Amino acid sequence: MMKKSFIWVLIALMAISLVGIIIIQTRWIKWSISLNEEKFNKEVASALNHVEEELASNENTLDLDLLRGDFTAGLSSPQSKLEYYYRQGRMGDSTAITGDLSGLMHQNQPSFRRQLSLLEGIEVNELLRSKDLAERIDIKKLSSSLRKHLVRRDIDTDYHYGVYSNKSDAFIILDDNYVVVEEGSQYTDTPINRGLLASSYSINLFETENEVPGVLYIDFPNRNRLVFKDAWLTIVGSIVFTGIILFCFSYTIHVIFKQKKISEMRTDFINNMTHEFKTPIATINLAADSITSPMVAAEPNKVSRFANIIKQENGRMLKQVEKVLQMALLEKKDYKLRVTSVDLHETINRAVENANLQVEQKGGHVTTKFLATEPVIMADQTHISNIINNLLDNANKYSPETPDIRVVTENFGGGVRISVEDKGIGMTKDQRKHIFDKFYRVHTGNLHDVKGFGLGLSYVKAMVLAHGGTIEVQSESGLGSSFILRLPFGNGHQNTDNGVT
Repeated sequence: MMKKSFIWVLIALMAISLVGIIIIQTRWIKWSISLNEEKFNKEVASALNHVEEELASNENTLDLDLLRGDFTAGLSSPQSKLEYYYRQGRMGDSTAITGDLSGLMHQNQPSFRRQLSLLEGIEVNELLRSKDLAERIDIKKLSSSLRKHLVRRDIDTDYHYGVYSNKSDAFIILDDNYVVVEEGSQYTDTPINRGLLASSYSINLFETENEVPGVLYIDFPNRNRLVFKDAWLTIVGSIVFTGIILFCFSYTIHVIFKQKKISEMRTDFINNMTHEFKTPIATINLAADSITSPMVAAEPNKVSRFANIIKQENGRMLKQVEKVLQMALLEKKDYKLRVTSVDLHETINRAVENANLQVEQKGGHVTTKFLATEPVIMADQTHISNIINNLLDNANKYSPETPDIRVVTENFGGGVRISVEDKGIGMTKDQRKHIFDKFYRVHTGNLHDVKGFGLGLSYVKAMVLAHGGTIEVQSESGLGSSFILRLPFGNGHQNTDNGVT
């Protein structure tokens, strides 16, 4: 038999292995999520960089007509032609622009110098910086650029974005809409604003050496869902397989302890069987020696007496062997009920009469209370008698002092209810769970202070179920026990449920 210390060492090793697997799986999942998060951050940063570059590029190619309100005449004037050449990249074609440049030189000198500074890009920057940040951004192009670059990077989720003006100290664009900021108005605090300002995804817009006009913020409310998207399969798989391992581990431990308990009960059964057979064998041996003695052989009365002793002890051993063989048949369900009409009151009276012979030796008594008006059922007479005898014998065994046993019958809807009550040592909750198990015996100290193999109540349960009935035990430690049988009037049928409560 496996030692208990070895079992605990095995459990400890299995537990350590299981914990190790869980730790490794957890760290692996965290690492996978961290990689996804890092990749997501890089993709968002890349998208914002491209958006900022497109905004700057769009601004650098704005029509000069939008920057200068005083040139609206079209290409018929030298100034408009000069600007046209500039936009077309043909400023190196001196032949094409000589006439127009000469025309401008004949005009007033301040106007010419202004046009020249525009062509060199100096006054363009000054004019742009003088405009509000909202006027420098085309909101449709900004929204389209954001969506385009996010989708290219497989970032397909809801988001909020906003352009924050450092000059106004407020958002001037929020989710495809301009925000009007009045002078002296207080900053409006909303969940979207808070989310954008707390976001780690931002980029400076139109940044120069001296100033940063604004900042583009973007926030992803469902960021975690996107980050976890690729890790969900790993997480769910790890949980499922870890759960399977945990279940197998728990079940293995349960089986080990159950088998150990069964092994202990079988060992106990063998010890009890040896003890039960030892006394009658010794008695038979002594009686046989006496009969062979010349002094006893000469007296017929003594020979007859010793022969009866041998017969009684032999019958006692035969009964014990029959119990074991009977349980083997019950386990295989290799038996047939010989159903006849059985009067339960008569059967109980006979069993009580036999039980009183033993109970009265301990100063106790067995009483009956027949409340059933219809005590006749269809059942196997032999098995019903054995059921009652086993319950009475069990009540007597576990009443160490003066036994006080009572048998009560009464009718219920479909049959007869039989209650066998005693005021013995009772049982704990754990003992009640196993009371109908094969080989199980409630110990009271010395293993052999209560005779039996632990088969009686197991047999009772099997036979009650075979008759289509149920059996219930009510017991408290130190307060006695009550076994309640419910047997139907009809012959019943074999029940596949355990029928025990």
